[in-house]
Amino acid sequence: MTLENIQERIREAAGRGAALRIRGGGSKDFYGNAPRGEMLDTRAHAGVVDYEPTELVVTARCGTLLSDLEGILLEKNQQFAFEPPHFGPGATLGGCVASGLSGPRRASAGSVRDAMLGAKILDGRGQLLAFGGQVMKNVAGYDVSRLLAGSLGTLGVIVEASLRLLPRPPEECTLKFELPQAKALERLNRWGGRPLPISGSAWRDGELSLRLSGAASAVHAAAQTLGGQAVAQEDAARFWVGIREQSTPFFAGDAPLWRLSLPSQAPVLELPGEQMLEWGGALRWLRSRAEARTIRAAAAQAGGHATLFRAAQKAEGVFAPLSPILARLHRDLKRSFDPAGILNPGRMYPEF
Repeated sequence: MTLENIQERIREAAGRGAALRIRGGGSKDFYGNAPRGEMLDTRAHAGVVDYEPTELVVTARCGTLLSDLEGILLEKNQQFAFEPPHFGPGATLGGCVASGLSGPRRASAGSVRDAMLGAKILDGRGQLLAFGGQVMKNVAGYDVSRLLAGSLGTLGVIVEASLRLLPRPPEECTLKFELPQAKALERLNRWGGRPLPISGSAWRDGELSLRLSGAASAVHAAAQTLGGQAVAQEDAARFWVGIREQSTPFFAGDAPLWRLSLPSQAPVLELPGEQMLEWGGALRWLRSRAEARTIRAAAAQAGGHATLFRAAQKAEGVFAPLSPILARLHRDLKRSFDPAGILNPGRMYPEF
């Protein structure tokens, strides 16, 4: 499907007031409220538009497979800083940006939003709009390209995106420590205040895993200072992919999975269910059948918020309820980009 085909499809749907369900590989259909509307498949609009390894920037179309793009970057020993999860072989760049999800490296290297330099979208009128560019100095004023990250396609069809890259680290090492959750949080916060090359952390069931990345001398020095048990490289690589792709045993099962974003210094939350920590303690995964209001109240009291990440039933809403002011801002943005309200309606919040 060409860009012109997508434009025509949007204009035709807007004229009928018909909702469109924007979809690439469908690997993140589970995330957000249930998709609805007529399918708008973006996979055919694919390909790398521009890649400048010396500038650490890549520009590609929305239907480009993440796996293909990462393979191209690997040839130049580069990577996406935010270590994006795929959640399936069909994951595309458009879905990566629209979902705004980041992997284990996010706490040290930034998020999808941080990597966004520019984007082109088709709004709810079928108009092609361009924001930002391919260098940071082109990002001035209200940075709409970053606003698109995590918008779940509710503001426009992301047809092209430019993202900042990082060189792959020359050395990596994973250490394991036997620690209870409270002690793991204390250690992670203490280590977070020191110049250590930490690029990933995950605690589960009394075991803390810590990944170090960077120059060989820095990684070896940090490993000696921290102690712990070194993990074989192949085992460590499988472990971090399992955390990124949520294929480890913790993520199995049918109990609702909650994603709690909290200050890293927040204490252990006394909630029913099983917990896992990431991002230095700032990301807490919770498998629990507790009531949504109980979980959200505990997260709010700790200074954060809770998202219903995976669940068979989402009647309680996926994202934390908005304050009146934020709700108005969301509605105004939606109305500006999508006046007829046809693009992924209700995917974030039922009312828009």
